Amino acid sequence: MQIRRGDFADPHIIELLRVHFQTMRSTGPAESCHVMDLTELQRPDLEFWAAWDGDALLGVGGILQFSSTSGLEGEIKSMHTTASARGRGIGAAMLLHLIDRAKQQGLGRLSLETGAGEFFHPAHALYRRHGFVLCPPFGSYRDDPNSVFMTKSLGVAG
Repeated sequence: MQIRRGDFADPHIIELLRVHFQTMRSTGPAESCHVMDLTELQRPDLEFWAAWDGDALLGVGGILQFSSTSGLEGEIKSMHTTASARGRGIGAAMLLHLIDRAKQQGLGRLSLETGAGEFFHPAHALYRRHGFVLCPPFGSYRDDPNSVFMTKSLGVAG
């Protein structure tokens, strides 16, 4: 497996992000769904990555940088593993890559918002295994019974 910069013009990535968007939108009310579409992901403060096995796309994930009162932080966005690659450690590999990239960027904290329902329990477990803990809403997020917020201090002065 190789993780490299994601190309938003690649048809494999476009299709996986379409599936990701539709899947996330199907898990709860629209006002509780904070998934970004292909256009929204293409912003200068978001670093996007894709995991490949040869020509087969396995998964994607990104880091959106933002400033807080504590300094420069990051938010994990659009973490998604293809259905055929689930259970092979792709999500963990991508998460470790994103954590490493966040540290390289000097981010002091990496946070995320994900769904609260049973569908998201494997994601919650993955994040907990890698040191993420529950936290209050951050940035522009607000309390929402359909959302779970998690964070990990990176020990980097931001």
